[in-house]
Amino acid sequence: MNTHDFQAWSRGVAGDMETALAELLPAQQVMPNRLHDAMRYSTLGGGKRVRAMLVFAAGALTQAPAQKLRIPAAAVEMIHAYSLIHDDLPCMDDDVLRRGKPTCHVEFDEATALLAGDALQSLAFQILAEYALARGENQLKLIQLFAVACGSRGMAGGQAIDLDSVGKALTLPELEHMHILKTGALIRASVLMGAYCGEELSPQDFDHLDRYAKCIGLAFQVVDDILDEESDALTLGKTVGKDKAANKPTYTSIMGLSPARRFAEELLADALKAIEGFDVPADRLRQLAEFIVRRER
Repeated sequence: MNTHDFQAWSRGVAGDMETALAELLPAQQVMPNRLHDAMRYSTLGGGKRVRAMLVFAAGALTQAPAQKLRIPAAAVEMIHAYSLIHDDLPCMDDDVLRRGKPTCHVEFDEATALLAGDALQSLAFQILAEYALARGENQLKLIQLFAVACGSRGMAGGQAIDLDSVGKALTLPELEHMHILKTGALIRASVLMGAYCGEELSPQDFDHLDRYAKCIGLAFQVVDDILDEESDALTLGKTVGKDKAANKPTYTSIMGLSPARRFAEELLADALKAIEGFDVPADRLRQLAEFIVRRER
């Protein structure tokens, strides 16, 4: 991976997303001020923007206009922010630190945090419906894919399984299923939504891209579990060791640290193999796969 080139590109995407989100989110001065302030507090000025980068990288593969890709990328980041707000609530993971600053319910209050998450979810779907992003029926497929990724067969369902798994001994397939929903579904949607915004892929090529997205989505969570074991709050910008303290099943608790590292590398190899036939247009996807698995925060 050309590290310098990738870093410059990723900084460009992050900067563009900050601008886009600042424009698309309601202004703090607009009533209800406190709610809009909480939405902006939780969405702007933080995060790696990996999901947005995946939208842009997949869009590059299908020659989608960058201006068009800003919309699904912003929608994905809004949904991600909403999920973090809700995950941190006392009724969920009860956390006080996120992206290096107090969580939304600590900075504001629980009711405002709950409503901020709800409003971000609604706004994400609003902007997807307001802009022409894909050709013909692909526009509806894009929105449907996104809805499934957010719902009981995606992120919300994975969180429900996660909460129900505290103190239980899950098998590796059960843990994998939970994270395919909780973490992987939105990452997969990011890739496929970006692809939908450009030239249509053949069914075979779409399947290869889907395989890449699924591998990377799972690898992201495996690495998260490794970092939670090895890193510190200052580096990660969030509380570390909470899953272990809460007796939640993780890849490191079930597999061990070294096998989890090997598994992440296997998922990376599978992801790269899935898109090997795409040649140069898939280079950003390859770089992102390596970044996700080799990241240190």
